[in-house]
Amino acid sequence: MQFKGRTVIVFVLLAMFASSVVTLTIVDPSFTWGRKEQSTGGSATSVSASSGLSSKDLSKIATTFQLIESKYLKQPDHDQLVNGAINGMLESLEDPFSVYMDQKEAKQFDESITSSFQGIGAEVSLEDGKFVIVSPIKGSPAEKAGIQSKDVVLSVNGDKLDGLTLNQAVMKIRGPKGTQAKLDLLRQGTGDPVQVIVVRDNIDVETVYGEMMQDQIGKIEIRQFSSNTAVRFAEELKNLEAKGMKGLVIDVRNDPGGLLNVVVDIVNPFVKSGASILQVENRDGKREPTPSTGKGKNYPVTVLINKGSASASEILAGAFQEAVGSKIVGETSYGKGTVQVTFEKEMGDGSNIKMTVYKWLTPNGNWIHKKGITPDIPIEQPAYFKAAPLTKKDVLKQDSNSDDVKNLQLMLAGIGFNPERTDGYFNDKTALAVKAFQRTNDLPVTGEVDTDTAAKIEKAILAQIRDPKNDSQLKAAVFQIQKQLGK
Repeated sequence: MQFKGRTVIVFVLLAMFASSVVTLTIVDPSFTWGRKEQSTGGSATSVSASSGLSSKDLSKIATTFQLIESKYLKQPDHDQLVNGAINGMLESLEDPFSVYMDQKEAKQFDESITSSFQGIGAEVSLEDGKFVIVSPIKGSPAEKAGIQSKDVVLSVNGDKLDGLTLNQAVMKIRGPKGTQAKLDLLRQGTGDPVQVIVVRDNIDVETVYGEMMQDQIGKIEIRQFSSNTAVRFAEELKNLEAKGMKGLVIDVRNDPGGLLNVVVDIVNPFVKSGASILQVENRDGKREPTPSTGKGKNYPVTVLINKGSASASEILAGAFQEAVGSKIVGETSYGKGTVQVTFEKEMGDGSNIKMTVYKWLTPNGNWIHKKGITPDIPIEQPAYFKAAPLTKKDVLKQDSNSDDVKNLQLMLAGIGFNPERTDGYFNDKTALAVKAFQRTNDLPVTGEVDTDTAAKIEKAILAQIRDPKNDSQLKAAVFQIQKQLGK
């Protein structure tokens, strides 16, 4: 991505492994719309002159620091005081995308862009004091455990997250491969928290998966936009085109984002030369487009999105929708339209500050922040795709009435054992459906759902969800291309 002759890398911070919310970030810290940032180093006088802080301001801050260090009841930690002051200033902006990362968090953040990491594989943001799942990465432990976009994380391994910074909360969620993260989650539309046990693992650095489907229609799935994603996308695209591909589905569902220069590289060949791929706007309202140098393609493309498609994924969807004329299929996306600059050199100790500096807009100048990309063809998945994992705290039996029973009924219906209701009341029809499932799966036929029965039901519903034949959104995307091909 070029700004006034300088190459600027912009990326989305993947909080499932390191620190923060879904964030577009420019990592050339000296660049800000054609001028250098003022240095924050040097004497108090130079800091005051370059930062806008008066001598009185600096004295007030220093006095507070000295009073805490010399008078507070307990001996404070020096680094915690300094980091707390930085966090306090950033928190006063009331912008969840502007954050401070200490040396350890910054190092993990840098590593995550180009290498594998260990964790649960789910993006987390801090919204109105709540730790919200932006998206589980496809194929990750989080997705396999049934975690969904918009789930609120209340606690990790019994430790409540109330009052923590986003970085502190994410550090609790992260952990070595093979360890368990017991997450208490609150899901939209349910009243009671559910506990989900996720076994942490290496998160796959492979981000692109291609295949040829029926009628010579190709599909390329992008799970996140990492440093090698554009190269891998080009490889898969070339392979499909060599096989005679007649149309393409690009799937960015539950893709939390990634490097913007990678998004530009992926989209560029599909957009005719001179047309805008996206625009960036600064605080003064000045806009700068990123023009394409591509030639366009002679086959139809559809793009799949859902509420877990965020930031860089939305840039891709917006570019295909407005600059290519492709149909967007699925659900309204997450809605992240701001850009953050990472200042690392200025900090001087390996830590960094990531702060909102720009907006990004679609080729036509639309700002999708907190609104998302609206699909041309809105399609929701079957109801059982949204069923929450069962808490397994109690045996579910006749006359039970709870969110757990409602999720049980959704699952039973999804795997072909119709309970005839999904309102959360465990009646005789639900018991009959449970018995039929138990009989089919060589379980004791009790009509009650204990831990063993619950585990097998959940395994069966996950198999249904992963079966492409049940993917209503993918089928709609393929149908749209078939229509354009006259099939």
